[in-house]
Amino acid sequence: MSDTSTFVLNGSWLSGPTYKVGLMLSLCGVSFGYRAIDLRAGEQRTPEYRAKTPFSQVPVLEHGGRTFAQSAAILQYLAETLGRFQGADAAERAEIAAWMFWDFDRLAPGIYRSRTIRLGIFPADDSVRDHYASVGTAALTLLQTRLDGREWLVGTRPTIADIDVYGVVAYAGEAGFDLAAYPAITAWKARVEALPGWATSADVLPKQSRP
Repeated sequence: MSDTSTFVLNGSWLSGPTYKVGLMLSLCGVSFGYRAIDLRAGEQRTPEYRAKTPFSQVPVLEHGGRTFAQSAAILQYLAETLGRFQGADAAERAEIAAWMFWDFDRLAPGIYRSRTIRLGIFPADDSVRDHYASVGTAALTLLQTRLDGREWLVGTRPTIADIDVYGVVAYAGEAGFDLAAYPAITAWKARVEALPGWATSADVLPKQSRP
C-alpha cells in the first residue's frame, strides 16, 4: 500500500461522481477531509479551483501534494494506492475499465440527466426528458442482462467497476426509474450496500454542505 496521508475531497452533495469517490474512501476505511464546492455560485470556475483541475468540475481529490480529477480516474488511483477493489490481473483491469467507460457513455447520461431534470436543475421539454429516460432504460436493461446470474460486474469479487456503476444506480429512483423492474440489479445493489464501510451519499458528504 502506498502513501495514505490525508485525502481531501472537493465536491458537491448534489454530485453523483463526488459520491462515488467518497464511497470508495469509506469502503476502504479511509478518513478524508471534505471541501464543499458551490456549483450554483460558480465556485468551480474560479482561478483558485481551476488551479486544481482544468475541467472546472467536481470531484477533485487532493493527496500527496497532487490533485486528481474525473471520478473514474480517481477511483483507479485509489484502487492502486490503497490496494483495494482492483482487478486480479491485466485482463480483469481492462474489463473493469471497459465497464467504467460504458458507465460514463451510456448509463450516467440517462440517469444523471433525468435526475437533474426532475430536480429542476436542468430545464428540459418533454422530448428531451423522454430521450434521457429512453437512454437510461436501455442502459439499465443491458446492466440487468450483465448481472443476471452474476454477483459482480467483473470477476468474483467487488471492484471499482461496481463502485463506479453503483454511484449512478443509487440515484435511479430520484431519476424516475423503478428498479423493481430489474431484479438482478436490485440484488447486486443490495450486495454493494452490504459491504463493510458502505454509506449513503448523505453519510459520506458532510451535512453542512447541504441546504
